[in-house]
Amino acid sequence: MKFLGMEKVRDGKYLKNYELTYLNKAGREKRYEIVSRNEIAGPEALGQCVSGVSIVAYYQDRLLLLREFRMGVNRYIYNLCAGMIEEGESMEECISRELYEETGLSVKKLRALLPPSFAAVAFSDVKTQIAFVEAEGDFADHTSDNEQINARFYTREEVLELLETEEFSSRAQMAAYFFTIQKPQAGSERRTYE
Repeated sequence: MKFLGMEKVRDGKYLKNYELTYLNKAGREKRYEIVSRNEIAGPEALGQCVSGVSIVAYYQDRLLLLREFRMGVNRYIYNLCAGMIEEGESMEECISRELYEETGLSVKKLRALLPPSFAAVAFSDVKTQIAFVEAEGDFADHTSDNEQINARFYTREEVLELLETEEFSSRAQMAAYFFTIQKPQAGSERRTYE
């Protein structure tokens, strides 16, 4: 594929729409629409900005899952705690804030912070990181009026049943599946991939 050009076609409150033009392998023009959370100056800036985090949280031998209403699909799904990094905030601060806002819990220990990855590569350049944490505290609702989130810790058996009967975000589904087949390694040190 040969990149031919890029044009912003809409500037929304949270998302910006761009149209990318390529010359495909058959020698024909292909227009491709994407959305981004970022202002993109040119093709070299696509996918360069890390905008948030997804959090895989544990308490003892249980996995934190959120049952939340998502407006984009007009239904409740199971999801990970996640959110956008705020200006001037470190990733560790973002992890702590998002976990607290969505659940009332706090980070006891950051086990791993994976390198940035694309969240929805088919239609967006959004990059996020995945954090693995041990959580502690009591559940409390600190969400906005536009969020409906029910957070709780689930056993492996409960997660197995949810995987068979409920709808998930893809990252939460993957985390839930691997939780059911592999125990967290107690006592391992924090690993950061940067």
